[in-house]
Amino acid sequence: MKLTIGETVLTATLADNSSVKALEEKLQDGPITIQMEDYARMEKVGTLPFRLPTNDQSIATEVGDLILYLGNSFVIYYAPNSWRFTRLGHIEGVTAQELKKVLGRGDVTVTLSLDEKE
Repeated sequence: MKLTIGETVLTATLADNSSVKALEEKLQDGPITIQMEDYARMEKVGTLPFRLPTNDQSIATEVGDLILYLGNSFVIYYAPNSWRFTRLGHIEGVTAQELKKVLGRGDVTVTLSLDEKE
């Protein structure tokens, strides 16, 4: 999956669960744009325009993790956290510092789309 943030395009490897399969089905219809806001200086969170099935597990997040929270919140972690979440995937090839710079401070718009290979 691709995440477009401003002029930057990041690539994520997706998890293998029913949440991701449902998200991929939604993305077949075209990109999804999410308005995201900073939360607790560790994540950006935004509301999806639909609900996805959850596969919650106790997870210790890492920088770059993509998480589904409560079935309709899409979260990008730029610092660690532990909770019961559904893992959607992980952004590849980006450091914590690079990800923080791309996400910026405050609100950010993120567009999700399928990679042509998918």
